[in-house]
Amino acid sequence: MRLDQPRVPPLGDDELSDEQRELLSRGNTGRMNIFRTLARHPDLYKSWMPFGTYLLTKSALPAREREILILRAGHLCKAGYEVHQHARIGKRAGLSDEDLARIAEGAEAAGLATFERTLVQAADELVRDHFLSDATYGALRERYDEKQLLEVIFTVGQYTLVSMALNSLGVQIER
Repeated sequence: MRLDQPRVPPLGDDELSDEQRELLSRGNTGRMNIFRTLARHPDLYKSWMPFGTYLLTKSALPAREREILILRAGHLCKAGYEVHQHARIGKRAGLSDEDLARIAEGAEAAGLATFERTLVQAADELVRDHFLSDATYGALRERYDEKQLLEVIFTVGQYTLVSMALNSLGVQIER
């Protein structure tokens, strides 16, 4: 965690407007600090949530591969909250503790499968250079269709954005 206190605290139950209460009643978001913080801006929240929900729950990417991209972006952004939450989600998608350590280490980590190395490299390039090299794009193209290629880029972009918000706002891990 970059900050040990929130700059913008999550909404308490006693602070919720009817609109915010309704927004936070959807899905399992209501107790999570990220959503209770972002719900302070209901219009932004309502615009952002469908995009994030799509990438997390309806993506054309296999869940394990999606989580590799998200976790690597979170590590590169030094986003403790993001990494914490998606380590749990990643484990449900089949990632082991060893996999999580390799993702944190990067594309040169021993034990990464070839395509997983490509995914880590893709996240590295997108976060650091905002561009996929020809070699990485070609390796992704061998396995993914056009929709999946778009989702690689948008997934890393979405979770980089979220990491920036989490870091800058000081969103804390739920206790």
